[in-house]
Amino acid sequence: MNTFYIASSLSNIDTVRLVRNQLIKKGFVHTYDWTQNERASTIEDLVKIGTKEKKAVLEADFIVVLLPAGKGSHIEFGMALGQGKPIYLYSPNDDINNIATTSTFYHLSNVEKCVGTIDELVEKITKSALNRI
Repeated sequence: MNTFYIASSLSNIDTVRLVRNQLIKKGFVHTYDWTQNERASTIEDLVKIGTKEKKAVLEADFIVVLLPAGKGSHIEFGMALGQGKPIYLYSPNDDINNIATTSTFYHLSNVEKCVGTIDELVEKITKSALNRI
């Protein structure tokens, strides 16, 4: 089974939903849809959401990180990295390759970078998943 989780910023919610829908149409299974959550207003809300998101990252076969992304997304990135999971890192521009704006961890071997369109990202994920089967 090819399960996935998408990490990104709330400001990218429409793009997250677009990628989610395209991957589901290709037969992938989404581990958790955080875009359905209301904005957390209490610490208890954060605990509930964080618990679900952590479980979803750990259950996913791979994660997709859509930049720009915030603290939470980078923590999810780190969890996946620590588990040795494939990570698809998407950026609409080449900032991820700019030494002044990139992160060390973006360039590790289990991180596959994609700069370009969402369609190119989905195609890259689909081809990579077929190669893992």
